[in-house]
Amino acid sequence: MRKYVLFRVIRAVLTVLCVWTLIFTLTRITGDPVEWMLGDGAPEAAKARLRDDLGLNDPFGEQYYRSLAGLFTGDAGNSYHFRRPVSVLFAERFRATLMLGAIVFVLTVIIGILLGVLAAVKHKSAFDRAIMSFSVAGYTIPNFVFGILLIFVFSLNLRLLPSGSIGTPAHFVLPTIAMAVGPIANVARLTRSSLLDVISQEYLEYARAKGVREMNIILKHALRNALIPVITILGAQMSTLIGGSVVVETVFAWPGIGTLIVSAVRHRDFPVVQYGVLLIAISVTLVNLLVDLSYGILDPRVRDSY
Repeated sequence: MRKYVLFRVIRAVLTVLCVWTLIFTLTRITGDPVEWMLGDGAPEAAKARLRDDLGLNDPFGEQYYRSLAGLFTGDAGNSYHFRRPVSVLFAERFRATLMLGAIVFVLTVIIGILLGVLAAVKHKSAFDRAIMSFSVAGYTIPNFVFGILLIFVFSLNLRLLPSGSIGTPAHFVLPTIAMAVGPIANVARLTRSSLLDVISQEYLEYARAKGVREMNIILKHALRNALIPVITILGAQMSTLIGGSVVVETVFAWPGIGTLIVSAVRHRDFPVVQYGVLLIAISVTLVNLLVDLSYGILDPRVRDSY
């Protein structure tokens, strides 16, 4: 198990470093932020002085080393647009994103697995068909499209819920629904199909022959074996939530890191974009690492292969 964990951790660290190198390179070739900050009519001397102050005239390797070293010392630099430390900007917005993502993830786990189990138990019933129809619809509709529809119906027409910002519990309703429907539908579909495969296995017939109730067989024996592919999809859904929050937060004017990153991209604010993408990469990599480690716990064959 120790070798398995060490291998996964090293791979996660290398993945994050590769992402950082890639985003650092790409931001440097998208354009000059000084042109946006000062405008086309600014004197060339002022532009050159600002580039020098921002360190943009330094060699590429020196800029890369300075930014990478700053990450390990807690110094992510200053925002070109907001004129404030990048780490402070994200610290102010991280709580809003974390709250929304945590609510969506909890709802995905509880409702998605519950609907999948009920659909498997009531296989080929009207309830099963309804869950599958919901799964197809929820999985295919993009969350930002669903969010716009929710705003149109519940905010503009019915005027029941606020369409944006944060403040009261009512502000959480629409963005939570917009982000949760797709993951819940996907988890429910996969839980159903995985549980149906396990229920038909021969080793469960022994428990049935002993007179164990069918629901106890499903919850105590079948569900654990069926959860391995579900955990995989939960990890993928967490990654989707982290990346998809950028779009949904923009739709609902949610004051999280998603709207901060979008604003930074518009203004070519390199430090903010780099740090934001890095946070998303670390979050996604950490989720995938936890999923991989859970494989080793649930299935000994995985960790024994290392």
